[in-house]
Amino acid sequence: MLQLNNINVKYGASQVLHNIRLHVNQGETVVLLGANGAGKSTIFRTISGLMKPASGEIMFMDRKLTGKSPHSLVKEGIVQCPEGRKLFPHMSVYENLKMGSFVHRKQRKEVEKRLKEVYSLFPILYDKRHEAAGSLSGGQQQMLAIGRALMANPKVLLLDEPSLGLAPLIVEQMFNIIEDINQQGTTILLAEQNANAALQISNRGYVIESGKIVLEGSKEELLSNDEIRKAYIGA
Repeated sequence: MLQLNNINVKYGASQVLHNIRLHVNQGETVVLLGANGAGKSTIFRTISGLMKPASGEIMFMDRKLTGKSPHSLVKEGIVQCPEGRKLFPHMSVYENLKMGSFVHRKQRKEVEKRLKEVYSLFPILYDKRHEAAGSLSGGQQQMLAIGRALMANPKVLLLDEPSLGLAPLIVEQMFNIIEDINQQGTTILLAEQNANAALQISNRGYVIESGKIVLEGSKEELLSNDEIRKAYIGA
């Protein structure tokens, strides 16, 4: 469904991604593991069209999308929920959600349908729909960020560090929600440092270090790998 073929990305003279090859099949949840600064967010920004690769190609649904604008990629069905949430703090929860559906704004019935689905998935957002996004707790803000991304009706949802900064109980709830989203038909590519929790809900995973994919495998293979456990799970 989504495929990166030999993607190289540079910041000025520095190369930050090296020959990245990965794929996500329809219906899967695939996790991208790596320490802070390993290149996970750069891969996401490249897929989303926010960064242009120096070489390589991105394929989606058997079509080449390399070089397309972020706006057009959202229309194609590739939607990113960014690290740090990037909400509009002074706008209401409802207004933030409506911003997520901007590319589909002419399809009013579809937008209202998506809004009901988001409120069903996150009832607290309905309860707080008239409150400013900045007044929400960290967990509620993350729910809003995911809900806003879902408003764009993604075929592939890119989740960048959704558990970052959240309390352990909220992290568990967040991963349960991500699993529900996948089971309802949305393909997910997940970037995470919380390897154990992420692998539990994933089909496969990739490990990135210093801008290079150094390992890939099923969740069972990665969970049983001693080096992965020592580096990312702490056991």
